[in-house]
Amino acid sequence: MKVLAVTACPVGIAHTYMAAENLQKAGEEMGIDIKVETQGSIGVENALTDQDIEEADGIIIASDKEVSKERFAGKKLIVTGVQDGIRKPKELIQRIQDGNASEYRPELKSSEEIKQNRKKKENPVYKHLMNGVSYMVPFIVVGGLLIALALTLGGEQTASGIVVPEDSIWKQIEKLGNTSFMFMVPILAGFIAVSIADRPGLVPGMIGGYIAANGSFYGSEAGAGFIGGIIAGFLAGYVALAIKKIKVPQAVQPVMPIIFIPIFSSVIVGLLFIFVIGSPVALIFEGLTNMLSGMQGASSILLAVILGAMIAVDMGGPFNKVAFLFGSAMIAEGNYEIMGPIAVSICIPPIGMGLATMLNKNKYMPNEREAGKASFTMGLFGITEGAIPFAAQDPLRVIPSIVTGSVVGSVIAMIGSVGNKVAHGGPIVAVLGAVDNVLMFFIAAIAGVIVTVLMVNFLKKDVTEPAPAGGPAEVQEEAEEETVEPTEQHDEQPEINKLVDITNADLIKTSLEGETRDAVIDELIDKMQASGILESKDVYRQAILDREAQSSTGLGMNIAIPHGKSKAVKRPAVAFGIKRDGVDWSSLDGSDAKLIFMIAVPEESAGDAHLKILQMLSRKLMDENFRNQLLAVQTEEEAMKLLEEVQ
Repeated sequence: MKVLAVTACPVGIAHTYMAAENLQKAGEEMGIDIKVETQGSIGVENALTDQDIEEADGIIIASDKEVSKERFAGKKLIVTGVQDGIRKPKELIQRIQDGNASEYRPELKSSEEIKQNRKKKENPVYKHLMNGVSYMVPFIVVGGLLIALALTLGGEQTASGIVVPEDSIWKQIEKLGNTSFMFMVPILAGFIAVSIADRPGLVPGMIGGYIAANGSFYGSEAGAGFIGGIIAGFLAGYVALAIKKIKVPQAVQPVMPIIFIPIFSSVIVGLLFIFVIGSPVALIFEGLTNMLSGMQGASSILLAVILGAMIAVDMGGPFNKVAFLFGSAMIAEGNYEIMGPIAVSICIPPIGMGLATMLNKNKYMPNEREAGKASFTMGLFGITEGAIPFAAQDPLRVIPSIVTGSVVGSVIAMIGSVGNKVAHGGPIVAVLGAVDNVLMFFIAAIAGVIVTVLMVNFLKKDVTEPAPAGGPAEVQEEAEEETVEPTEQHDEQPEINKLVDITNADLIKTSLEGETRDAVIDELIDKMQASGILESKDVYRQAILDREAQSSTGLGMNIAIPHGKSKAVKRPAVAFGIKRDGVDWSSLDGSDAKLIFMIAVPEESAGDAHLKILQMLSRKLMDENFRNQLLAVQTEEEAMKLLEEVQ
């Protein structure tokens, strides 16, 4: 019998490899041919091949994160948590042996998947709509950029505006852009329908979307636009889904998805749109477009306020997406001055928070200041989600600040007639030539960023760093180390092939004295400080505690592996300690930690060598005999000799 397994955990470090090791050992003990694929932080290792899957009698997925199952269609499959892979490997394999596992089919869902799907379906209308939008946006981006490129490089000024000459190659590029726009509504409708009814919904959805966009079917010059496309998509999806549920003879079932469902649903949706829905929706859409195009003065400012607030309030969530979809649809209707304010608003939260961390470091922890650099960069490319970490940590101060800044930027952009021909935001669209009135775009964005920075830094209080153990002079010295970039060069990074490459007897303590987790952490940090591993033990300590705050590094079986990546670390190192009577580490199995390995890695350390060491360590610690030998050592030298086996 051949069994395959996949292990993974959210962090992708220890539990992934512990589960893999236990499954491998259990298979060998039971005389089962087993292969385990790990999906850890260093990527997929020991990947399952098509031949492996074809020959397998069953598959076990022991994971706490989503693992794609499509490749296992038709195979016996068990989906469970990574902890079961660690604690119950033989039981899982025995279930495969006994045939106590369901055959996986794409239409069938495991209990865990059903739970996840229920969460996702809390707002099914939004889910289906966003599926269509995600496929539609690239067409708008490509169309907008091609048209902007053609007008910028090949356009000529005329009395009626910028025009691309008919005999120019840029005219063909402009036509390509228009062609991309032509697909926008059919793609939107088609993939809304796919989200509802799977593949059988694609054809009726796209046909319905095309009819919605082409008003000639129902006597309208304008067509029903994106509103009609949304209606057509939902209508096609639910019609196809209803037909899909009709019981038919088994002989007919194979051709239902490719013949009968698309034909009947396309006819129903097409005729309904032509004779019932199309004309009224077209009138509504035409009126909405005319209203927006005619907005001036106070009414346009109110619209800018609403759009700016929606973009910033949930940074990529439902409100953000609805405002974005609205602006995208207006692009296709030739109204670029809706997407202009949106494009400005999109970049203000991430750039504003990034700049705020740079201008007032006292109000942000070291990890926040690092996140600020990434946030600033994301903002330049129009990725609002860069501000999410700050909003999640301090919503009462951050969200009002970014919303206010985005509203200010949006209003200035609206007043300044900033237009945007691309369904995207941030300075990148201005650089690429998709923005009308570029000067006002940057004035609006800068104004919004300034408002965000001033407001959030006014509302935030100075952070309180953990105080060092020494007196006032030492406190001042440590504070300077935390706020000033270190001037000395980090030690040359060692090549790591085995555990003893980054540890030594001076980093080992066989009788830890601390009675709490934090006290034990401090003991091991003191070992690193004494060995010259750290520039600031308090900064590194905070990195360790930040990691523990995400989830306990108590792995069970009396093991804990606290780890932290920080600028305060000069070179990779591992400190090891034994707490004979154990210490509470909030381990998943409730056991106290007795074997504690602390890993320190420089923040700028290249590659994933330290993760490979952690992988080796996790796997070796699954050997009960090795754990017992470690617990029995009395001297640092004895411990070092044992640790030489970890490679």
